[in-house]
Amino acid sequence: MIIKTDTKSSIPFDLASERRILGILIRYPDLLDKVITSLKETHFYLPENRLIYKRIIELYREDGKLSYTALAKKLLQNGDMDEPSQFLMGLADSFISRSELEPSILSVREEYAKRRIIEATDEIASLITSGKDTSLNEIQAKAQQLIFEATTIEADASNEVKDLLEVLERCYTNLVSRTEGTKPSGLRVGYPSIDSLTTGLKDKDLIILAGRPSMGKTALALNWSINIAKRGSSVLIFSLEMDDESIGDRFVISELFSYRKDDGSPLVTSFEYQTKLDDEKMKYTAEAFNDLYRLPIKIVDKRGLTVDEIKAKARQVKAEDPGLSLIIIDYLQLIKPRDNNRNSWALQVGEIVRELRDLAGELDLPLVLLSQLNRGVEMRENKRPLMSDLRDSGNIEEFADIVCFVYRDEYYYPDQAEERGTKGIAELIFAKQRKGETGTAYLSWHPEYARFIDKAL
Repeated sequence: MIIKTDTKSSIPFDLASERRILGILIRYPDLLDKVITSLKETHFYLPENRLIYKRIIELYREDGKLSYTALAKKLLQNGDMDEPSQFLMGLADSFISRSELEPSILSVREEYAKRRIIEATDEIASLITSGKDTSLNEIQAKAQQLIFEATTIEADASNEVKDLLEVLERCYTNLVSRTEGTKPSGLRVGYPSIDSLTTGLKDKDLIILAGRPSMGKTALALNWSINIAKRGSSVLIFSLEMDDESIGDRFVISELFSYRKDDGSPLVTSFEYQTKLDDEKMKYTAEAFNDLYRLPIKIVDKRGLTVDEIKAKARQVKAEDPGLSLIIIDYLQLIKPRDNNRNSWALQVGEIVRELRDLAGELDLPLVLLSQLNRGVEMRENKRPLMSDLRDSGNIEEFADIVCFVYRDEYYYPDQAEERGTKGIAELIFAKQRKGETGTAYLSWHPEYARFIDKAL
């Protein structure tokens, strides 16, 4: 049903379906468990229907049951209606069969989604015509956000107050799924020593992957993306420094590391790939390309992106590919600040990090944000990074769920690496884990292939 409000606008809702749902619940309260997970108060358009559904939920949570008499009494005691019995009788007679419940729920949800889209377009129009000095990029980013939220039907559910019982029920379901092996605890990056420390990257988490230049941050992030994509999970990479072809070449070279002769030497070297290949080496390289063609990885390589543009593009990709499982941004210090932001650079960085963590929560996936470290590392004798080395702002640490540092002792002390036992070894130092313990994973580093290998393997 569409209710006409004036000549320019109309509001979609389905009165008959709203009434049928309430009537079926009054007659068949055993179906409430099925409905409560599908409908919120806000899905109902008419205020009286929304109110009755609210009282039904309250009764159910207070007493664990629902009856016609108890509902009428509650409506009367709360001063909601003077004669609730007559109204409830009309609802109870508004359906023929309980089989009408699911189609009615679907219709009510669809009409609610349409109303949200109308609200979003009205807000976008108001934003454009408000006369405020707002840049086109800011308008586009806000429009993307509003449309994404409007087309994500359950987006409002995350803002509601949740009972502990509901939370624990989900926790228990997740526990059983993990125990049975049907649902992993997090997104595995394909390195056992890392996955054992993190138990996988968690949805909604912001992971800071930091280090000084030439430590291998980008290489490690790209290695993670390939491992994750090979298991069928989609990855979105924002490269603010390296162009897409350079990333593609890195993927191929990294993949060629696995092509070995019987004596362990490479079939195709990185140098050969970047110069000229004979027919045999071309055959193996073509196999590496074929292995990569099918991977669900998307790349955005535009320089000078603002956080608003990153958020808008990420929402667009998530809307087109609901299976998107990981976002990687390379790197924080290259994100362009907003033109009208007059805060200090440190405060701007803090705002960017907070907004990216919010984006991870909004899209329900882990987000890996690469970051440089300040030069204070170079001034110490022990050059392993510390949390205080995060460049620009303590807010980076505050908002991050995980902070890990890439460190290679050999980089600073090449002449002593053999003696120290650190030649070709990289440390991934987990300095902060909101949901786990800190610790260090040890990897072997193969710079000619920009490839890390788990040292435990």
